[in-house]
Amino acid sequence: MKAVLFDLDETLLRIDFDRFMHQYLEAISRYFSNYLEPKIFVQELLNGVEVMLKTNDPQRTIIEVFADYFFSSTGLDPNLMQKFTQFYLDEFPKLAHVSQEIPEAKEVIKTAFDKGYKVVIATNPVFPSEAIHERLRWAKVSHFDYDLITSGDNMHSCKPHLTYYQEIAQIIDVPPEQCLMVGDDIENDGPAAKIGMKTFLLTNGRKLIDVVSIL
Repeated sequence: MKAVLFDLDETLLRIDFDRFMHQYLEAISRYFSNYLEPKIFVQELLNGVEVMLKTNDPQRTIIEVFADYFFSSTGLDPNLMQKFTQFYLDEFPKLAHVSQEIPEAKEVIKTAFDKGYKVVIATNPVFPSEAIHERLRWAKVSHFDYDLITSGDNMHSCKPHLTYYQEIAQIIDVPPEQCLMVGDDIENDGPAAKIGMKTFLLTNGRKLIDVVSIL
């Protein structure tokens, strides 16, 4: 085994997903309220997420797919994509209170690095890199020198597409058979096994700290 891939939400970071989504959608729609009525903004944003989850286009990143849909559908200026970036830098950090760090996350990741593995944050890339780096800060694991952090800016498909996992293996130059995927969701993280990756799912009483015993 040469690489360990970690999911983020509910693997390295506890998050109240319902509260997070409610407050996130409220905050971002308010941020764009001068450009689009909030209810319409939320609907188009969620439609854009659906498009991202379905896409499998090697020529366009997830964020490019979102931008193509969103700005075409709303008629807004594509240059407003910069405002999305600013939102994730300025306002997104205020949502930290809906999350809670998992204390053993630091120990598990440090162990993987200490043993010489390539380490990947393999979170579903429906957010841009700014938002994912912020959530790593919430988890208190942003300081590690990861070999790859998947985001909408560098990936071309999402979980559970097999191409998501294949692209990770290609980027880090490690055969899938030499990778371990650690996650909590059998539907999103489990498919890594279909391309030959080993999987460690936090189900049936398994805890994150248990990963240390197989590294």
